[in-house]
Amino acid sequence: MELTLFNSLTRRAEPFVPVHEGEARVYTCGPTVYNYPHIGNMRAYVFADVLGRALSFKGYKLTHVINITDVGHLTDDADEGEDKMERMAAAQKQSIWDIAEHYKQAYWADVRALNIRQPAQWTVATDYVPQMIDFAKGIAGKHCYELDSGLYFDVSTVADYGRLARAQTEDGEGRIEAVEGKRNAADFAIWRKTPPGETRQMEWDSPWGKGAPGWHLECSVMSGAVLGFPFDIHTGGIDHREIHHPNEIAQNQAHCCTNGLDDAANSGAKVWMHNNFLVERSGKMSKSSGEFLRLQLLIDKGYHPLAYRLLCLQAHYRSELEFSWEGLGAALTRLKRLVMAVEQLKTRAEQTAPAAPGPRFQPFLERFDAAVSDDLNTSVALTVLEDVAALKKVDPAEKLATLAAMDAVLGLDLLNLTRADLRLRPKSAEITETEIEATLAARKEARAAKDFARSDALRDELAAKGVEVMDGDPLGWEWKLG
Repeated sequence: MELTLFNSLTRRAEPFVPVHEGEARVYTCGPTVYNYPHIGNMRAYVFADVLGRALSFKGYKLTHVINITDVGHLTDDADEGEDKMERMAAAQKQSIWDIAEHYKQAYWADVRALNIRQPAQWTVATDYVPQMIDFAKGIAGKHCYELDSGLYFDVSTVADYGRLARAQTEDGEGRIEAVEGKRNAADFAIWRKTPPGETRQMEWDSPWGKGAPGWHLECSVMSGAVLGFPFDIHTGGIDHREIHHPNEIAQNQAHCCTNGLDDAANSGAKVWMHNNFLVERSGKMSKSSGEFLRLQLLIDKGYHPLAYRLLCLQAHYRSELEFSWEGLGAALTRLKRLVMAVEQLKTRAEQTAPAAPGPRFQPFLERFDAAVSDDLNTSVALTVLEDVAALKKVDPAEKLATLAAMDAVLGLDLLNLTRADLRLRPKSAEITETEIEATLAARKEARAAKDFARSDALRDELAAKGVEVMDGDPLGWEWKLG
């Protein structure tokens, strides 16, 4: 099947035609490592991971780059306020370098927990500052002007500014910092001078004075340096579509001396893709309140992180996804069913020779391919995988090979997960799994001896410690910690 992807720049689904035959070069806007990522942030990386896996599934040689922003991103995505990194370092009375390292490692831990594949390269902003200065010098003469606060990009010098956001007015792209002397409301800083009398922990000498690069400049420089212009696909959250990515595109146009955006390749990438928000009933997820949902909180409550990945896969990446604990619990149950099916299948498949999917499974693989090729329709792809898992009287080794091929795209790690992996002990639980199993064994003995009083007493004892005994559970899970 021909892979079709929705291009945010053209606002239509388009066949994927790579810049370099047989290759797929992808850049993903990564985190600013000033705080822990919330689960809404991580939806963007699950989406980008599925995209990369789908490209590999379709036979492309994938080069995927994700950046780490450790300088330059201001407290407001609308390009105003303090530097997020400097602000957190001051608040925690730590070195900005220590802050960056701590939260970078926390982000990478979430990446591993969600079974997100490692990209070909992680690009760290502070490693590219000399290239950023050279990039800015190259475009400054025709596209920039200097103010006391820094070097600013004049958006009137490139064609079709703001087309990605479909907001080419001051009410749209103009929602950025009001600085005296700016020629246009939408103009943005690509180099910020350190204010007189101040010293930043991260600052560099430049032709425009000591200071730091702007957030938008970083991604233009790193994507072009590693992937080359134009590359195939640029991804990010839908919030980047309004300001950050239009500013990247303007810089790319200036750097490449390109024309308007009727040719999408002039933007620096042929395809721009954005995942929608994760929302909870109180509204869009945000870190501004200081309290937000982290992946570790889900784990602490006894939910395996891959249940969250499955929750993400149940919705199309361009649709808003509502988070609820009930929905996460349902996703965990769905994951348990798949894990149980694969565990049973592995036992049977070991008795036969290794196999590839046979003719019996080709219609299912074609349906799966069609779903993936239709702008990454993972919700349909999931149902096809479940249809295969439910098949009876088929060769177990071929069935396992088919599930493995599908899971290579969905990334649920079904061939490695076990029931024990999914039964996480909540942080608040006051009983160990060994104690639970011992009490359950004693309860089974009591039931076998028809000592129902003792059986009920043991059940009540477990319930008092937060353990729900699930007699007759069709999944055969026997108990769960509430």
